[in-house]
Amino acid sequence: MAYIKSRKHAVARAVPHLSGAAAATLMAMAVPAYAQSQAGGTLKEVQVQDTAPNDYKAERASSPKFTQPLVDTPQTITVIKKEILQEQGAVSLSEALRNTPGITFQLGENGNTQSGDSISMRGFDTQGSIYIDGVRDLGAVTRDVFNIEQVEVIKGPSGADVGRAAASGYINLSSKVPMAENFFAGSASFGSADRHRLTADFNRAFEGGMGGTTAFRLNLMEQNGGVAGRDWVKNKSFGVAPSIALGLNTPTRLYFSYLYTKQDNRPDGGVPTVGLPGYQYSLNTALTGNPANRARLAALNYNSTLAGQQAPAVDPSNFYGSLQDFDEVEANMFTARFEHDFSPTTKLRNTFRYGKLDQFRMTTSVIGPTFVTPFQPWSYTVARNRSDGSNRNSDGGQGRVQGNEIITNQTNLSTEFATGSLKHSLTAGLEIIRESQEKDHLMNATGGTGLNGATTPAANLYNPDPNFPLFAYNPQPNGSFDKGETTTVGLYAFDTIKINEQFQLMGGLRLDRYNTKFNNFRVPAATATGTTPATAANLKDSDTLLSWKVGAVYKPAPNGSVYVAYSSSQRPPGGDAFTLNSGATSGDNPAFNPQKSRNFEIGTKWDVLSDRLALTAAVFNTENQNENVTDSVTGIAYQVGKRRVRGFELGAVGQITPAWQVSAGYAHLNAKILRGTTGATGTTDGPLQWTPKNAFTAWTTYKLPMGLIIGGGARYQDGVSRTSAANPAAANGIYTSEDYWVFDGLLGYEINKNVSLQLNIYNIGDKKYVSSFNNGGSRYTPGTPRSYLLTANFKF
Repeated sequence: MAYIKSRKHAVARAVPHLSGAAAATLMAMAVPAYAQSQAGGTLKEVQVQDTAPNDYKAERASSPKFTQPLVDTPQTITVIKKEILQEQGAVSLSEALRNTPGITFQLGENGNTQSGDSISMRGFDTQGSIYIDGVRDLGAVTRDVFNIEQVEVIKGPSGADVGRAAASGYINLSSKVPMAENFFAGSASFGSADRHRLTADFNRAFEGGMGGTTAFRLNLMEQNGGVAGRDWVKNKSFGVAPSIALGLNTPTRLYFSYLYTKQDNRPDGGVPTVGLPGYQYSLNTALTGNPANRARLAALNYNSTLAGQQAPAVDPSNFYGSLQDFDEVEANMFTARFEHDFSPTTKLRNTFRYGKLDQFRMTTSVIGPTFVTPFQPWSYTVARNRSDGSNRNSDGGQGRVQGNEIITNQTNLSTEFATGSLKHSLTAGLEIIRESQEKDHLMNATGGTGLNGATTPAANLYNPDPNFPLFAYNPQPNGSFDKGETTTVGLYAFDTIKINEQFQLMGGLRLDRYNTKFNNFRVPAATATGTTPATAANLKDSDTLLSWKVGAVYKPAPNGSVYVAYSSSQRPPGGDAFTLNSGATSGDNPAFNPQKSRNFEIGTKWDVLSDRLALTAAVFNTENQNENVTDSVTGIAYQVGKRRVRGFELGAVGQITPAWQVSAGYAHLNAKILRGTTGATGTTDGPLQWTPKNAFTAWTTYKLPMGLIIGGGARYQDGVSRTSAANPAAANGIYTSEDYWVFDGLLGYEINKNVSLQLNIYNIGDKKYVSSFNNGGSRYTPGTPRSYLLTANFKF
């Protein structure tokens, strides 16, 4: 039998026309059949119709840990296929995740700009829960999707799937693999801000190699240009991903793949939030210290509590960084996968991966404004922050020299068998993982002015000059460093028990033994005397984590299910960045227990319209406990903190008709702190950061008979809060962003079966909105303004 089916030709199609010989043969066969029908009665009518490929709807998740199709899996899972990303012109993971509701993005922690995919999902930080082919991906980088088959968003605690993980769930990127067919696909794009992008996907199959088919696949990507609506920001990247498969269409298969990506960007440090709705500013000494100013303000009846709020908003295209800023990323990943089918129902898979990522970044970001002369906006300035080279005890501020490395081996065995009348789908495996991260701190090797926020020259608030010389700058490691490493051995097993055609039970269990080591070294400050000692820390943490999930599925019809499920996960100290901290209130203190999360979910899934359209609905309750809570009086930290996200999510993806495709989702999230700190600015009953109460996303296309394709999308998000305090104190910045609607459009034309054109228009209404902002509320990333992307697609 054939063990691998071509995705490209998996759907049977009616033959559009027949040759004369074929038609004659069919007619000859029809004569006796017709005679038989007259003699023995009328035969049952058989209808054959053309079925268009379903570019939106996926049937299964890529991991063998999911033993059933999505419609029978008791968990909220969103699969975003590459065809949707191509239609939208989406090139990064962040852009792909716009197709599922309840996900937001952050700009960074106070003065530190967070580069890369900084993601929050269902109220919890998910940056450390991103995977490629089931293996954790490391580093705060922007991930490109040129080598991705589909993006899978698994929502809810999933410790049984992947080990230590966020309470929100995890994101898995499924890579493209060689296939037993020949094809070429490519694209060339040009858009706003002089942006261009080229991609190529080449697959070649030939007989031979392990007694079957050998296939080679090569994916390429090159991109360069600016960012729409952001002066001087640029993205330049290159990627190459060769892979080879041996033994396709045989029981034993080998896959080897390599992924190399390089980025050379000018990062975005953000825009001051001055003048945005909800902006608050505390009157500063510079404004009131002068008696003449005080008298003038009093005469004008100037409200001191609103000082600064009367300043107009800045141009969102302003760039407050320096042309010297950079973000250089280089990533290498090698994967080898072995598969063997002992039988059609018993299969073994072993995956080995080695990955290494290096990042060297320097960003200039804005901090807070100074209204030098009241009511004279042209005199207002904004402080800026760069790497702190004068204080070697710092962690580098906006500079980063970081390396991440992972080596792992995963073995998985899947089988099906029966015990009496019960049918089992069992998968079990072993994972061995070693992950490490090393970060060097920076100094200015040229000497001279220090590089912290106090000495970096301020910028004019309304007319910043990116060419203004900051200082002679040659960033080099200063001798201080942080090193962290986590080794994990995990055992897992999942079983789906089919009781009968209507009832199924699912259970999963994972046991992880982890060991984390962290050490750092701090050289004395550059300005300190020789008596100031160097400091060092060596911390360790190890434990055994048990995570599990259970579910029950009732199938009232073959194409639908109703389910109830429970799942759990744990996050130990240092679980995301391998960084332990001996601070008494730090959540990464090895003296503390792991944070524990649990999720209870009731849902239903239906494949309707001849299984072309998938409809989903789920109600869930997620709780995370063992969070640190610091008593505001004693300063002592206790692990009694608890937060909860309760809500529901709806989804629809697939075909309404063969020509009309849709992907849509809505999420309602009721998030709050159940137990937090005490005191005037306590967080008990406060909201969760970065969690919208309502979020909606939709994308649809329709293919007209003359080769035209029209489509568009809409996204809505409620405002999100930067703080979890129930009664936040006044500060310079915004507390929440405003809600917004954004609409996108698509117009495409198929010139022939090989070439098509598409024009994407983003933010048709040119809506100004906050895409992300930092924890301090002082700066934000503006949403993409009205812009375009013109693409030519090729396939052969």
